[in-house]
Amino acid sequence: MTTPDLSVTLGELGEEALVARLVGRLQPGGQVVVGPGDDCAVVDGGGQHLTLLKTDCVVEGIHFLPGADPVLVGRKAMNRVLSDIAAMGGWAGYALVTVAADSGRFVVEVEGWYEGLSAAAVAAHCVVVGGETTRLPTPGALLSISMVGEANRGRCITRSGALPGDAIFVTGRLGGSFSSGRHLTFTPRLDEAAWLVAHHQPSAMMDLSDGLGSDLPRLAVASGVGFVVELADLPCHDGISPEQACGEGEDYELLFTLPMASTTEIQQHWSQAFPHLPLTQIGRITPSGFSPLPRGWEHYREP
Repeated sequence: MTTPDLSVTLGELGEEALVARLVGRLQPGGQVVVGPGDDCAVVDGGGQHLTLLKTDCVVEGIHFLPGADPVLVGRKAMNRVLSDIAAMGGWAGYALVTVAADSGRFVVEVEGWYEGLSAAAVAAHCVVVGGETTRLPTPGALLSISMVGEANRGRCITRSGALPGDAIFVTGRLGGSFSSGRHLTFTPRLDEAAWLVAHHQPSAMMDLSDGLGSDLPRLAVASGVGFVVELADLPCHDGISPEQACGEGEDYELLFTLPMASTTEIQQHWSQAFPHLPLTQIGRITPSGFSPLPRGWEHYREP
């Protein structure tokens, strides 16, 4: 029997190592197509479509600040999960909501959270079917959303399909999300992802929630490949440096790969389908090796 190490804290271990240790304690199931490590889990229940499963949360002081518009906070909580559904090329079905807050929280704020998350769910044709409320012993708040969605067989996109020679694309512009307030008002790229799956199926895809500097290496590791990215090619918001665009996170844009031969065609088709949303090729997939990028957001990282 292994003696547990009681001296290591979460901050010392780090998020990636923690997840690896926790996943190592799980038992695989026969119907699981995609387990931990992607934007959603994928289960094959034998029906017409594959089932997508996702849970995510927003925490006061990390994902939103005290005093933030509660409607926008609720909207963000729902849209974060919808962004992950989009990254798999799927669509939303049903959601459960858990709210944890201190007993001194004003009721009107909690009602605002529900107004925002309900409106975001309706916009995505998702139905909120229940949930849970619980009290926190100290001041604070947390909203957690668990969702069931679906994806077409043969059209579910994961992080693990990128191949050497593929081009790397991002939608929209990056950086400055938290300081500008866009982290509360972003729109999950459900329509754009559905269009991609229908017309130019990506070899790999994920959403950018923790920043390109954290998320692109995760896609590369999942695919067993490397990448080359030119920082000068990143589509940044005004006043944002490429380093900030890599490291700040909270963009909720799509990051995906396609065969290099498709780059000209997709750029032409994309500009016709989404004339107000940029699509930028930022690099290419290589057999091995990573371009050095500023690190993105990581939970538990020590200052």
